[in-house]
Amino acid sequence: MKDDIIREMKKKMSRAVEILNQEFSRLRTGRASASILDGVKVDYYGTPTPVNQLATISIPESRLIVIQPWDTSQIQAIEKAILSSDLGLTPVNDGKVIRISIPQLTEERRKELVKVAKRYAEDARVSIRNVRREANENLRKMEKNKELSQDELKKAQEEVQKVTDDFIDKVDELLSRKEKEIMEV
Repeated sequence: MKDDIIREMKKKMSRAVEILNQEFSRLRTGRASASILDGVKVDYYGTPTPVNQLATISIPESRLIVIQPWDTSQIQAIEKAILSSDLGLTPVNDGKVIRISIPQLTEERRKELVKVAKRYAEDARVSIRNVRREANENLRKMEKNKELSQDELKKAQEEVQKVTDDFIDKVDELLSRKEKEIMEV
């Protein structure tokens, strides 16, 4: 039973780190990345559809994204969806492909992005701490119901804290890596 609580806790904490990774992948750095377009949906015959389901996305250079739609009649819709997204990117199309040049980030924009990254990391930490609190409450209930002794409770809580610290360290490591990537010129 105690092991189930800890296993479930690890699963939930892993999910928080996974979500943080997804958030970070959408944060624009000075480099081109296909994941920047993950949140962009195109109105494809009345259905909001992700760009990567309508086209091949490639990165031929570090500051260039090329989108090649499978159905060229969708070029205008894809271009419109990118323009209306909050990415601040300007697509250029030649009738067959869409090219998006990734501009250099200004120092001010880099600092804003670092703040956003820190906010995402803090959200992940809060989520991890909430999972820890939930696990500790469940362990205390088990002790109250005489399913655990006080010594077992103490050991289990120490294990919960150790796992929590490990996940918080992962978040901090991801954040410092992302900060470095954003501030890179």
